[in-house]
Amino acid sequence: MSTGLPQASVKSQIFESLLGFLPDWVQITVLALIVLAVVASWVVKIKRKIAYRRALRNGQPVHAAARYGQGRGADHLGQYAPQQQTRPGQQGSGADHLGAYAPQVQQARQPSGADFLGAYAPPQRQGEGPSANASA
Repeated sequence: MSTGLPQASVKSQIFESLLGFLPDWVQITVLALIVLAVVASWVVKIKRKIAYRRALRNGQPVHAAARYGQGRGADHLGQYAPQQQTRPGQQGSGADHLGAYAPQVQQARQPSGADFLGAYAPPQRQGEGPSANASA
């Protein structure tokens, strides 16, 4: 037989049965704390939205996730964050961080096998190095 009233969900029935065993002052306190938590979350959300809009209006860069109150781990490093060494708009690569382990830049050209022939090397002509030998 149906009474026409909507059935309560299982979660609300469990919640009511748990609160039913408690004294009235505990029930009121628990409900007040739940309402306070909901209102506090609304206040925090509104404050973040206002801060995000102020940052946009002032032209400050805002990370996309900062709009939702999140962020990356690097956003929370503060004074321990690495200093920016690249120009704005240019992203560095892994080779930029090698330091002393970076390969040395070759000056004029790389040596070839003919550079190590020594006494067995063909005699140089009066031209300008290897290109003079090629035109014979």
